[in-house]
Amino acid sequence: MVHIFVGKAHSDMEIVKELLSEHPTLLNAAHDWNFGDFETALGAASHVGYKELARYLLDQGAQANIFTAALFGKIEIVRPMLEAFPLTLHAKGPHGFTLLHHAEQGGEDAAEVLEYLRSLGATETKVKLY
Repeated sequence: MVHIFVGKAHSDMEIVKELLSEHPTLLNAAHDWNFGDFETALGAASHVGYKELARYLLDQGAQANIFTAALFGKIEIVRPMLEAFPLTLHAKGPHGFTLLHHAEQGGEDAAEVLEYLRSLGATETKVKLY
């Protein structure tokens, strides 16, 4: 069930809403696509830039993270997180997508985050997981 929920979070808000209403514990469930490539529905929606679904999941109580903050251009979250934990700049999100990738998916709303990440030396949008 988790793999279906997470898989649909890449592209199908209606199915996600339906599954979540039937199985509320799916909200923060993570699926391992193999070799430790864990992904939640929020992670899926975030790395494909599906802001409407990401916002819906957050409104339902999904656990926010720095990748989603980058997508939404939340510099007031991203900057202090990276100041406190600098190596997070190179953290691997679902499927190896980086913070830079998530900021790029955010479009104009994430322009300040994108500029900030680049000023710190971020260049890669995807890294190998294994």
